[in-house]
Amino acid sequence: MKVQLDRDRCQGHGRCYVLASSVFESDDDGYGLVVSDDVPPDRHESARKGAGNCPEDAITIIED
Repeated sequence: MKVQLDRDRCQGHGRCYVLASSVFESDDDGYGLVVSDDVPPDRHESARKGAGNCPEDAITIIED
């Protein structure tokens, strides 16, 4: 699985990194960042939860 976060769409709500801190983190301004583009299988559920709760739909999940 790969995760992409569209920085232009991100509004800094923080839901991704609050709900899935093993996949997402915040930058210095509170906007989301992807910890690693390649998400290991044990973190797939967290990645989906973080992406699914983004109100701006700024996160894309790409299944391998």
